[in-house]
Amino acid sequence: MKEGDIFGLHYYEAGKGEPLVLLHAQGTDSTSFGSVIPKLAKQYHVYAVDCFGHGKSLHNPKLYTLKACAEAVSDFIREVVKEKCTILGHSSGGLIAAQIAAETNLCKRLILEDPPFFSCEGERRFSTFNYVDLSTVCHRFLQSGETDFPLYYFENQYAWNFFPEKSRENVREKLTASARKFRTNHPEKNLKVPFWPKYALAGFVGMNNYDPRFGEAFYTNSFNDGLSHAEILKKISCETIFLKAKSAEDNGILMCALSEEDLAEVVRLTMCSVVRFDCGHGIHIEKKRDFLKVLLR
Repeated sequence: MKEGDIFGLHYYEAGKGEPLVLLHAQGTDSTSFGSVIPKLAKQYHVYAVDCFGHGKSLHNPKLYTLKACAEAVSDFIREVVKEKCTILGHSSGGLIAAQIAAETNLCKRLILEDPPFFSCEGERRFSTFNYVDLSTVCHRFLQSGETDFPLYYFENQYAWNFFPEKSRENVREKLTASARKFRTNHPEKNLKVPFWPKYALAGFVGMNNYDPRFGEAFYTNSFNDGLSHAEILKKISCETIFLKAKSAEDNGILMCALSEEDLAEVVRLTMCSVVRFDCGHGIHIEKKRDFLKVLLR
C-alpha cells in the first residue's frame, strides 16, 4: 500500500479501478479500514485519508471544523484522485463526505456509514453517547494535565456504566491496571486489554495519534461552525446510500449515532436508500462481510 501527504492530509492508496475515498470516524484513523481495504482494492482504486487531528495528518485545532475538513479533502480529490469518485464516510467522516457532496461536483456516489446527522448539533448533543463519552473525556483530559490519552480514555469511558454497580470499581481498577501495563510496554501499539470485547478495542485503533482537541470541537459544538445539517443534506444530488447501525437508548442517552426520526429526516431530504445492520456503530468492523457486499455489488 502506497502512502502520501498533501494539503496537510496523510493518505494510503491501494488497488485499481473506480476511485473510492474512505473517511474514518472520530478518534481513530484510516487504518480502521485495514481489514476491508484488501477486498475493496480488487474493485476500487482506494484512497484512505487521515482527517485533520488524526493519524499522520496535520494536528491544528484551527482546522477542526466541518468546513475546513471538507475543503481539504475536496482539494485532495482534485489534486490526487483527479476525477469524480465514490466517497464513503464513517461517523464524523460521513458528515465531511456529505459536505463535499453538497458543495462540489466531486462525488459520484455517497455512502454514509452511520454519521450523526442532527444528533451532534446544538443542545441535541448533550444527550448523545458521543457527548457523554468521547467528547467529555477529551474535554476533561485537556484540563487534567495527563499525557496518555488512550489510557485516560479507557479509564474514564462511559462503558463502565454498563458494569454491575457492586463490581464496577473493582473491575475498572484491575482492567485499567492491565491497560496501563500494556501502554508502558507497548506505547506505540493500539491498546489491547484482556477480556475487553474486540469490537470495543477497535475504537482504539489509531487513538495513539488522535488529538483530543478534535473531540473538544464536538464538546463545544465548534466543529459544525454554524453549518446546518439539514441545509447540507438538501444540496446533495448524487446517488446516496445510508448504512444504519442498530438504534439504542440508555437512560435518555442516544447510544447510537442518530435516532430513527433523524434517519427519516435524512431520507426525506436526500431520497437516499437505507441498508440496515444489526450491530454497533463500527459496521465495517462488526459486520465486515455484509459491509463488503454493499460496497462490491
